[in-house]
Order: sequence, then structure tokens, then C-alpha cells
Amino acid sequence: MAASATIAPMNSAAVPVRRSQTIIYFASILAFGLTSAALGPTLQGLADKSQTDLSGISYLFTARSFGMLLGSFFLSRLYDRKRGHTVLAVMLLVMAIMMALVTVAATLFLLIAIMVLLGAAEGALDAGTNTLLTWIHKERVAPYMNALHFFYGVGATLSPIIVAQALQSPRGIAASYLILALLTLLIAPFVFRVASPPIQIAATNSATEKLDYRLVLLVAFFLFLYVGAEVGFGGWIFNYAVKLQISDAQMASYLTAAFWGALTLGRLLSIPLAAKLRPRTILLIDLSGCFLSLLLIFLSPASFTAVAIGTLGIGLSMASIFPTMLTFAGRRMQISGQVMGWFIVGASLGAMFLPWLIGQLFDRLEAHIMTLLIAADLLIALGVFAALFIFSKKGQVVKENL
Repeated sequence: MAASATIAPMNSAAVPVRRSQTIIYFASILAFGLTSAALGPTLQGLADKSQTDLSGISYLFTARSFGMLLGSFFLSRLYDRKRGHTVLAVMLLVMAIMMALVTVAATLFLLIAIMVLLGAAEGALDAGTNTLLTWIHKERVAPYMNALHFFYGVGATLSPIIVAQALQSPRGIAASYLILALLTLLIAPFVFRVASPPIQIAATNSATEKLDYRLVLLVAFFLFLYVGAEVGFGGWIFNYAVKLQISDAQMASYLTAAFWGALTLGRLLSIPLAAKLRPRTILLIDLSGCFLSLLLIFLSPASFTAVAIGTLGIGLSMASIFPTMLTFAGRRMQISGQVMGWFIVGASLGAMFLPWLIGQLFDRLEAHIMTLLIAADLLIALGVFAALFIFSKKGQVVKENL
């Protein structure tokens, strides 16, 4: 309680710095959204360029997620030792370079290597923005955390639109990756110019002394399942629509953009809702919406309208799951950089596994396997959430009436 008392007063002199820091975290996560949502709409083009099939090219999801795992686990430790904004800026530079290199990679092996490095930079950036934002806003971080994930959605929404427009140019996929690389590169100098928050190693160590690692693992497993569903749907809805011949490539790109757009809108709406509803209530509503949307898509696979409505529905429903789970966890345990790293590791493993599994079965079975696997994944997530709620009620000191 003493620590809380020392940070309660607002230092008016620090407000402009904190505002600038918050803005660059939003801009950095927007760049992450731009790079992360480009793979799905360009998957078939990259397969053609590297002379492989969808089953083989799906390993790009695995490679990228493996890189994110490495980045979030190892590179995120740099924030405890170096200026946080220097680390962020370097990661943005690496992301821009890797996106540009995609345009000259002609083999699957080179694409996989590029995706590992891109994912490592993205994982470090993701862990860094979440950790640094928590450091500067402390117990007031909840609305800023929702806003941070909203800006990720903004980038992920714009990315497929940029791809769809670039596909009309002579350079096609190459043009889209070069544009996204340039936009990412433009953010890095602004990150360098803003002062980094103080390193909080001591706070991290004290925060994890009495940590219940059973709860940490349950949260990480939930995020493993959720992020797998999000990346799996966002990455494969393009190919789902094309394979079922309910749209052409351009309309399928806009369908992907609609998913990320709905995700973005949902995150914007969740900012005021988070102040009125309990996290468990929001999570149950979100998961129910996901199941209903998947059911609509499964029952009407030949209707572009039904698939589009279902896509919008699942985007809106998934929107607040990740930030709400972080809020839910924060009310039941002390959040530190180390703990955040484990959460991102779980999310990275999820982004690696389910999209890969969908890719392995997509050509062998019907396209419906995508919706079935995502529904099964979210059903398990619901069970994990129930276990998390039960165990935390029994063993944790809850900060407020939940």
C-alpha cells in the first residue's frame, strides 16, 4: 500500500513527457499491426513466388511466431538493462528491414528466415510497449492498455487495405511490403527523441516474489488459445473465401480488412465498457459472440453476406479479449516485466500453432476445418478461463470486488 501512496499524486511537469511516451507506444504498436496483418492476404502470392503450396507456405506463420517467442522471452529483457526507447526504435528498424527483404526473397527457406527475424523484433516490441506503458501509468493503466490494443487494430485494419490497393500495381506484393516497411521506418526516429521511463528492475523483482505461477501459466495458456484463434482467423479468412469461391482475391483482402476493422472498433468501444463491466462479464460476452459468429459462417459457407457478417461479428467479439484478460490477471496478481514476458510467450506459441495446424489441414480437408478448429480452440479457452477464475478466487487476494 505504501508504494501505491507514493505514486498517487500526479506530477504536472511529467504530464507532457508521459503523453509523448504514450503516443510513441501507440505508434509503435500500430506499426506492429501493419506488419502482422500483411501475411494473410499475401500468402498465396508468396506461395507462388517461392513455388510452394499453401501447406508449405503456412510454415511462415510458424516461423514468425517462433521468432516472436524468442523475441518476447529473450529480447524483452533488454528493457530491464537499456533505455527502453532505444530498444523499441531498434526493433522498428529491424521490422522495416525484414519487410523490405520479403520483396527479394525467392525461396521458402529465405522467407522462413526473414519471418523468424521479423517475429523476434515484433515480439520484443510487443512486450516492450505493454511493459513500458505499465511503468508510466501504473495503477491507472487500464484505459491506456485498451487504447494500446486499439491502435494495434488500426494498423492491422489498414494493412490489408494497403495490400489490396498495391495488388493493382505492376509490382503487386512487392509494392505492399515496401510501403509497409516505409511506414514502419518513419516511426523509429520519433521513438529515439522521447525520453525513456526509468528502468524498474527493483519493482520487477519485488513483484514476483509471492507470485502464484499456476495462475501465470493459466493466463499464458488462455492467451495461447485466444491469439491462436485471432491469428488463425485473420490469417486464413482470405484463403477461406477464395477457396469456397465466394469472392475474388481483392474482395477477400477487404474481408480480411473487415475483420481487423471490427477488431479495432470493438477495442475502441471496450475502453468505456471496461470501466462499467467486470472483466469476467466482458470475457463471457466476448466468447459467446465468437461462438455465434463462427456458427453463422459454418452454417452459410456459400453466402458472402453471411461470411462477412460472421467475420464482423467475430472481430467485434474478439476485440477486447486480450486486454481484458490482462486486466483480469492484473487484479489477481502482481504484473511485472517478467510476468508480461510469459504472457507474450504464451500468445506467441498460440500464434505459431493454430495457424500452422489450419494450414496443414486446409488443402487436405474442406475449408470448413478453419471454423471448426477455431471453435474447438475457443471452447478450450472457455474451460481455461473457468479454471483460472476458480483458482484465483480460492488462492489470490483480489484488489477490488470483482
